[in-house]
Amino acid sequence: MSNDAILFEVSDGLGRITLNRPDRLNAVDPDAIRRWNEIAHEVAERDDVHAIVFDAVGRAFCAGGDLRAMSELAASSDGPAGATITALADEIHAGHRMLRDSGVPIVAAVQGVVAGGGLGFMLVADLIVASEQAVFQSGYADVGLTPDCGVSWLLPEAVGQRRALELTLTPRRLSAAEALDLGLVTEVVAPDALADRALAIAQTWLATSGAYQQAKRLVRAAAERPFAESLDDEARTIGAAFQTPEAQARIAAFTRR
Repeated sequence: MSNDAILFEVSDGLGRITLNRPDRLNAVDPDAIRRWNEIAHEVAERDDVHAIVFDAVGRAFCAGGDLRAMSELAASSDGPAGATITALADEIHAGHRMLRDSGVPIVAAVQGVVAGGGLGFMLVADLIVASEQAVFQSGYADVGLTPDCGVSWLLPEAVGQRRALELTLTPRRLSAAEALDLGLVTEVVAPDALADRALAIAQTWLATSGAYQQAKRLVRAAAERPFAESLDDEARTIGAAFQTPEAQARIAAFTRR
């Protein structure tokens, strides 16, 4: 396996992004942040990636930022420490925006600890499959920090503002079952079924990739624009989809049932 902090591969239309710092619970350091941004650019630029599985090596999905590595970088920089951390956050956020805005649907396979910025990385995915042993916690305030990695936007989107405030203003730690009840994750499976379940979801997207990609785009865009604009976009999009060879073949098969 490569020594890259984050791995990326594509095979037959299926991409796989893998956090690869198991000895640090996949906490992201500056190298991981740069790699995240590179992968996001690559996904945005390629036309052969139709679905993505997002997973992690080891016993945790992502423990957030690697505070030791970031403190060392800030101490060695010429400018203010805060400016160094702001620049790193901006780099993470650029990658988040590109992956969220891409037409490629993403399913995350989540095990073990998901904490701090790890929540933001996880919530970039469109669907989230969690192991029964996964646990979720904000933890920012415990170290005197504030949310980043999109957590202040993505967490309320997933669980509502009141629950998001509870999770960020208290030490509450969610079990996988609680995360499912709150809508933080899509489904919960046994640990040994996690990888297969995420892969199965991604493979269904490959079967009708164009329709799934447009569906993701429509739903993601809806929260940021007026209802009438979404209706107009839906009408244009379904009209364009209807005349594709893929849709015509599937409609014909459906009507023959």
